Amino acid sequence: MDKLKARSSNRLKPLAAAALVIATGTTLRLAGYEAGLPYVVVKYGGSLLWGAMVYLLVTVALPARPRLGILLSLIIAIAVELFRLYHTPWLDAFRLTLAGALLLGRIFSVWNIVAYIVGIAVAAAIAGRRHR
Repeated sequence: MDKLKARSSNRLKPLAAAALVIATGTTLRLAGYEAGLPYVVVKYGGSLLWGAMVYLLVTVALPARPRLGILLSLIIAIAVELFRLYHTPWLDAFRLTLAGALLLGRIFSVWNIVAYIVGIAVAAAIAGRRHR
């Protein structure tokens, strides 16, 4: 029974953290400019949080494999950014919606990849410290 509780806790904590990151990132993107935050903070802060979210969601699926979680998170984040280079009418129409902009983004940027890497690294470092 203790193993089941530990496994459940290993999945609930990153899931709760991911929900918090999603709420923070969405708020930052939707209200950051109105709050007077600089463009760099809103744009790349949101990207950093998006990278952290990807890591946290991957760790829900792979709680006992932190290194694999980091690698898979990097692959997913970079693939999503590279996917922005692919254009079709239906995909571009989806990218113009709020959900499309938040999930897939609109324009390719190497700086987004850098922000994702930082977000993944920060989330992994925090998770690593909590496990020790």
